[in-house]
Amino acid sequence: MAQPVRREIRFILNGETVTLPDVKPDELLLDFLRLRRSLRGSKEGCAEGDCGACTVLVGRLTGGELVYESVNACIRFLGSLDGCHVVTVEHLRGENGGLHPVQQALVDFHGSQCGFCTPGFVMSLYVLWMREPSPSDARIEKALQGNLCRCTGYESIMRAARAISSYGEAGRDLLAKERTDIAARLAALKDGARVEIGSGKNRLIVPASVDDFAEIYAAEPAATVVAGSTDVGLSVTKQMRDISPVIFIGGLEELQTITEHQDGIRIGAGVSYTQARDFLAARVPALGALVDRIGGEQVRNMGTIGGNIANGSPIGDTPPPLIALGASVTLRHGNVRRCIPLEDFFIAYGKQDRAPGEFVESVHVPLPAPDAHFAVHKISKRRDEDITAALGAFNVQVREGRVAAARIAYGGMAATPKRARAVEQALIGQPWTEETIVAAQAAYATDYTPLTDMRATAEYRLLAAKNLLLRFYLETTSAAKPFRVKRCEEA
Repeated sequence: MAQPVRREIRFILNGETVTLPDVKPDELLLDFLRLRRSLRGSKEGCAEGDCGACTVLVGRLTGGELVYESVNACIRFLGSLDGCHVVTVEHLRGENGGLHPVQQALVDFHGSQCGFCTPGFVMSLYVLWMREPSPSDARIEKALQGNLCRCTGYESIMRAARAISSYGEAGRDLLAKERTDIAARLAALKDGARVEIGSGKNRLIVPASVDDFAEIYAAEPAATVVAGSTDVGLSVTKQMRDISPVIFIGGLEELQTITEHQDGIRIGAGVSYTQARDFLAARVPALGALVDRIGGEQVRNMGTIGGNIANGSPIGDTPPPLIALGASVTLRHGNVRRCIPLEDFFIAYGKQDRAPGEFVESVHVPLPAPDAHFAVHKISKRRDEDITAALGAFNVQVREGRVAAARIAYGGMAATPKRARAVEQALIGQPWTEETIVAAQAAYATDYTPLTDMRATAEYRLLAAKNLLLRFYLETTSAAKPFRVKRCEEA
């Protein structure tokens, strides 16, 4: 039976059902809102998903439940929104038609000066308030990691965030009241059809299923595959690249499953950082802590584990710890699958072991052994929402005072995420002592020849990598909790 095809995308914008037959593959949501709909509350501050001035909410039916998340409209492609509910700051209002509780709190607590960033803060606080009407300071700060402000110093925004529920009840909010109706309208938009718009190279495609995606990509291996667009979005806004034709896979629920098996965890390639965070934190706490430092909340809502692997970046945050855990990746071309160790997937800078038309379908991650010490340490200029300069992942088993096994991997130290094999060999069989660590540090020069760039010098990276090993040793041999600089303790 032939796959039905629809020549338009359909979504709900605030309260209106929008049908668009004229969407360019690289058209961005922010441009659509401001230029085609005159909804100018969302601003372009950075065009790279960093400042949060463009923040809007996107609701999607997931497992039958309507879930809203904050996203960066400046790097979110319009073609990815088929079957979604987009909510902008213009949709907010109070029960009596006045200011929304989030807006009123920001006014009363002087949370805005120039006002450029304010709509983004409103939307980030809005989605947090809907989920947690009385959030802790730690939760507020986490929700605002992806929002930058030049004027207010943040403390007035924090005071406003603490007070929102004194202005209204989340259960009486407009989105709460209309949730059932919006969910029904979104369900009605789901017709099981593939979306194809445009012709020739200038096309966008939204597959109906993973099988449909596999068929399309096998036939169109030169197409750009977009899941969360946190990487591809910048190639359009900053590098002005032509990414056509584009296949949007962010709505494929089949790729968004994460499950635990006897031999480890299986993560679908479309699982976002947000979707993975609590699941991983409960089983491998160091991975949960790492996810909290990947971008801001908006980026974590959009970015995917599979995308972080597939783009092959040497500074991707998830490959080093997954390599240290011995992860493998399942690649698919049409109906043919193959599984390889994740460390073998990365061949050279910009080159992966992936044939044309083949895509990352899932990653399998063994859990650390019961007697293993496992840790991940990220070095960046800012603690939150910053790109990695160097990242070390350590998986070491110590038995009877000696190193029985070691897997150590780094990002930011080579052209690809890379094992520190010489360091591992210098540790295995040796006593787990500081003397062994200091001796093993010399092996880093064998494993890595890092580069100097805007984030760090080669000398700094090499020294930091050595010191991360020492830090890891000290943490494993001390009863004290590892020290972290933070303003608020998570409740």
